[in-house]
Amino acid sequence: MTDKPNKPKKPQQVFTLLVQIGRKDGDGLPDGATGAALMCFASGVDEAEAVRETVALLKQADTAPLDVTGYGTLDERLAEGHEIDGEERALMQRALDENAVIVAQVTPFFDKD
Repeated sequence: MTDKPNKPKKPQQVFTLLVQIGRKDGDGLPDGATGAALMCFASGVDEAEAVRETVALLKQADTAPLDVTGYGTLDERLAEGHEIDGEERALMQRALDENAVIVAQVTPFFDKD
């Protein structure tokens, strides 16, 4: 029997994700909305894990995720010149502390007729 080498566990990080959702019965979006954009902060050892966890959670919440765009970690966003206020930083810290997905903002889409 061979012992597996003890790999150091990768630390959790928080990733900023923009998730576009479509309509689904019970999704909680306003009448007339065609979908929405959700700004999420999600913890994971890498961005792929954060995306998987976020999509799974949103499906459990009766939404229909269509597309996910990753914007990286806090450090990556700062390096790109993003301005991140204290409230946003607090939500990111909460996602890390709770190993959670935090939906920070919901922007419904409406067709312009």
